[in-house]
Formats: sequence, structure tokens, C-alpha cells
Amino acid sequence: MVNFITKRLLMMLLTMLCASFLVFAVCEFTPGSVARKSLGPFATQQQVDLLTQKLRANDPLLVRYGRWLGVLVGAIPDPLQDPGTGLNFSDPRGARYFGNFGYSTLNKLPVNDVIWKRLGNTSILAGLAFLLIVPLSIIFGILSGLKEGGVLDRTLSVICITFTSIPEFASGVFLVTLFVILWPILPGTSPLDSDGGWPIPSQLVLPVAVLVIYDFGYVARMIRVSMIGVMERPYIRTAVLKGMGTRRVILGHALRNAMIAPFTVLLLQINFLISGVVVTELVFAYPGFGRLLLDASMFGDIATLEAATLITVGVAVATQFVGDLGYMLLDPRIRMA
Repeated sequence: MVNFITKRLLMMLLTMLCASFLVFAVCEFTPGSVARKSLGPFATQQQVDLLTQKLRANDPLLVRYGRWLGVLVGAIPDPLQDPGTGLNFSDPRGARYFGNFGYSTLNKLPVNDVIWKRLGNTSILAGLAFLLIVPLSIIFGILSGLKEGGVLDRTLSVICITFTSIPEFASGVFLVTLFVILWPILPGTSPLDSDGGWPIPSQLVLPVAVLVIYDFGYVARMIRVSMIGVMERPYIRTAVLKGMGTRRVILGHALRNAMIAPFTVLLLQINFLISGVVVTELVFAYPGFGRLLLDASMFGDIATLEAATLITVGVAVATQFVGDLGYMLLDPRIRMA
């Protein structure tokens, strides 16, 4: 187990390094100079020339990546905090600290002062949606898998396929029309601000509903397929022939084995709920991580884009690591391999 965890952690670190280099290279090779993209479109040419000199932007790519990585881990000071660049912002943490993602030209603040708050907002939205997606998917998937081809299976399958096929913007508009315009019991936007008269919990209802409607049907279908395969196994038939109760067969034998395959699918939903909710956040004006990523890409905020992409990759490799550990707990054969 120790060797397994050590290897996985090393692979996670290597993956993060490769991803950070690709992100840095892509952002560096986009049109325009690095200094101009860092300072924004309204900086003077003198400021651009000064920052180009301080960043040593004409150095080879690997040298510049090493310097950027040094700023990120706090090994070297951030040159953008020099008042001579024209940014003139003061970071109480100083020019050298671990996790320094640089300066956001869109928000006129250090990236850390913006991105973690937005990520926290999206985590609230994603957490609530995930807490509903998991039990709904398991219940629908088990009920469909127990009676393959029956009326309940066909009904639940139609519901899951219909919900999954509806785009997020369409379900968002439909829910707004129903619960904001025709039956005004919920707010149409979710700015996470109670000054508009709506409490914050009520502002989360519609965005969470959109995510649950879009996502749970797909996961339920995966659990259904896995459940059908498990119920056809010889050990399940043997347990039934021995007179074991249906509840004990499902909870004690079928469910655990049926969840081995969909376990990764469930974890992948975390990646989607963190980085793939741009449409939902845009429809409801939700100040989240996905909307920040969209705004940064449209504005050309390179530092924020690099930080957001790196965080997204970090979430992906972390969920993959948890998935590997989960497989080992669910399937003893993997531990013995």
C-alpha cells in the first residue's frame, strides 16, 4: 500500500509538472508579447518595455518556465510587484510566497485574492449537486437494473435519457420561466448577495437543479448497466436459491460489486462540477470558478488562465488518485494483484 501510494503521488507530481509546462507554453505562444498580456491593453509602451526587460521575455522557453515555476513555489520574487511596472499593487504576503500565481489584469488584484473565493463558490454549488446526484443515481440505477426490460426499467430509462439530452442552458431557461416568471417563488439570478431580497439558500436552488437534471441520468445509466451484469453472476443466483432475502442480496453482495465500475464515473463528475459548469454559472450570473475562467479567457488574463487551468488539472489528478484507492477498497482482487 505504501509503495502504491508513493508511486501514485509521484505520478501526480509529474502530471502536474507536465500540465503546468503545457499551460505555460500555450499561454506564452498566444499572439502578443508576454509583457503586454501581463500588463493589459491600456499599459503604455514604456511600461511594456520595462516589464519585458525585467521578465527577460526574450530568454528561451524552458528558462522562462523555470522562472515562472520559481515564482509559483516562492523560490524567487514576483517581478510584477515592482512599482516600476506600473501595476502598483501591494500584496501583504510579499513578493515571495508559495502558491504565488501572479497578478490578475482583469480584476486588478493578485490572482490568489480572486481565484480561491470563486473556487469556493463553485465548490458550494458542486457539493450540493453531488450530494443529490449520488443517491439519485444509485437509486434509479439499482431499480432499473433489478428488473431489466420491465415497466419500471423502461420508465426510469426514458427519464434519465431525456434529462441527460437536455442542455444546461435549455433546462436553465425552462426552470427560470417556470419558477421565476410564471410562478415567482425563486430568484432568477444567483449573485450570492442577499441585498436583492432573496436569501442565499434560495439563490442556489435553480443552479443546483440544473446540474442535477443534466448529470444524474448519465450516472444512473452507468449504474444500471453494471447492476444488470452483477445480477446475472452465479454467486447472486446461488444466494437467491439458498433463500437469502432480496434486501440482503442487494445490499450485501450486488451493490458493492455493481459500484466498482461506476465509481470512476462518479468521481469524474467532480471534475465536471468544478470546471465544466460555465454555462450554468453564466445563465444564473453565479460568481464561480467557471465564469471566472470564461471571463479571463475573453479578456486575455494570462495569469488567471494559467492558475485556473493548473487548479483544474490538480482536481483531476486528485480525483483519479482517490479513484485508485477506492478501487482497492471495493475490489480485494486489486489489492492482491
